[in-house]
Amino acid sequence: MPFDGIVTRAVTKELEQYLTPGKITKIHQPTDTEVVMTVRSQGKNHVLLLSIHPTYSRVHLTDDTYQNPPVAPMFCMVLRKHLSGAIIESIEQFGMERIINFTIKTRNEIGDIASKTLILELMGKHSNLMLVDTDKGQIIDSLKHISMAQNRHRTVLPGSAYVLPPQQDKLNPLEVDGEAFVKRLDFNAGKLENQIVSQLVGLSPFIAKEIVSRTNLGSAQVFMEKFQEIKNQLLTDSFEPVIYKGTREDFHVIAIHSFKGETVAFSSTNKMLDEFFSGKAERDRVKQQAKDLYRFIQNEKDKNERKLKKHLRTIKRAENADSYQKQGELLTANMHLIKPGDSSINVVDYYDPEQNEMTIDLNPNKSPSENAQSFFKTYQKLKTSKVKVEEEIVKTNEELTYFEQLLQQVQVAGVEDIEEIREELREEGYLKKQTKNKKKSKQHLPQPEEYEASDGTLILVGKNNKQNEYLTMKLAHRDELWLHTKDIPGSHVIIRSKDPSEQTIIEAAQLAAYYSKSQESSSVPVDYTRVRHVKKPNGSKPGFVTYDNQKTVFVTPEKSMIIQLKK
Repeated sequence: MPFDGIVTRAVTKELEQYLTPGKITKIHQPTDTEVVMTVRSQGKNHVLLLSIHPTYSRVHLTDDTYQNPPVAPMFCMVLRKHLSGAIIESIEQFGMERIINFTIKTRNEIGDIASKTLILELMGKHSNLMLVDTDKGQIIDSLKHISMAQNRHRTVLPGSAYVLPPQQDKLNPLEVDGEAFVKRLDFNAGKLENQIVSQLVGLSPFIAKEIVSRTNLGSAQVFMEKFQEIKNQLLTDSFEPVIYKGTREDFHVIAIHSFKGETVAFSSTNKMLDEFFSGKAERDRVKQQAKDLYRFIQNEKDKNERKLKKHLRTIKRAENADSYQKQGELLTANMHLIKPGDSSINVVDYYDPEQNEMTIDLNPNKSPSENAQSFFKTYQKLKTSKVKVEEEIVKTNEELTYFEQLLQQVQVAGVEDIEEIREELREEGYLKKQTKNKKKSKQHLPQPEEYEASDGTLILVGKNNKQNEYLTMKLAHRDELWLHTKDIPGSHVIIRSKDPSEQTIIEAAQLAAYYSKSQESSSVPVDYTRVRHVKKPNGSKPGFVTYDNQKTVFVTPEKSMIIQLKK
């Protein structure tokens, strides 16, 4: 994901166009790495996301909604104090670096006009967002504090002077002369893209490979011409935002001629970035929060799989129970033939129509009577165990289905969904219950995901068992339509209509298939029936239901359609 200096230039130019002059009306900090600001500019509200996520650091306008914590973090409070109602005057990139300066006009405590600079450094795990007093050059606060012990080059703490990150001895591609730059390259040394990255600021290996590819191993003159093409694009801000879908997704604002695969073009860099990153940081955050939960569920599933194998071995052995009874009876009938210390005996099998002989193994340390009793005890044990193990197999299969369902739910869960899954496991006795606070916490009803069909019909999707049960057993009307993937772990889906159109049923089936274990499959079978035909057996696991009078449709889940249906 090359959020390099070129992409930074493209998004900065657009933000300057959209947000200046603009009034900051709202400031939120949904996570410890993200700040969201609403800016009123040119008669419209724009939502600006500034992220220093170690993997997904970025800045762009967004259409996504973010869940804010009940209490705003300290950095958010500082931003609100200094920037609420302030005016963004300019947005500029520092050279071709991944550094963006938001120059903001505001008023200080006594009402005088003051200037603040919000500085965003997009440098992977070293990214940071800082509010700086422009006149004093001092840091007011930062999203990430860095002491001298962590970085000898500069300190990022409230009150310290703002210092730029260490500058590399690289050339600015906008200023460098093409002919002079070519002379610095060794065309015989190989790995030309590495030489480009090491000498030009703001160019990622992704775009360096494209420059080399365009030259097609030609002469220095050809290379200079191709380099000048890209330089002219930058100078004229002629950007082409595109997402490239190959073995992995990538994006850029310079056309990648060497790419062979599916491409999706966008009208703006901001729209491209919002589409590319939408959900990625959220899923990463959920993955981090759910890591221990996922491991616990997977371990429980593995434990039940081992238990099932053991039960099946017991059943297989129990199938031979009658042979132990027969050996005990033959031994009893021929006890007079056994001598002390015998380890086996050959007897006539009078159960065999042909009266063949069979060999019975004995324990030489036991008497003939004790050997016979041992066979009878084994017979009774296996006979009894078969009945009990068959019951255990049913329970174990139910457990396996339950944990497979939970694994699927964790994979599509949001942050709030994860906590509901934890609570469910506590209620079922799999996790230790939390000690109750003296103050009773307010009980919140499960909140199923809301979607809107193309004809405006509301569709609800349960993303965990608590939501599924609430949706199907309490919220839905008995004549509304209920959907679920056929014999596949997945979500309960309700169409809030008693007579939905065929198109709405297909769209709801798409949602059921998308929020199931078969999300990546094609032609997924989805059953649908009236809610009144859905029953929950007594004592069954959370989320488990039976149903009848169903019909089945086959759909292929498409993410683009799911995004369109999102309410």
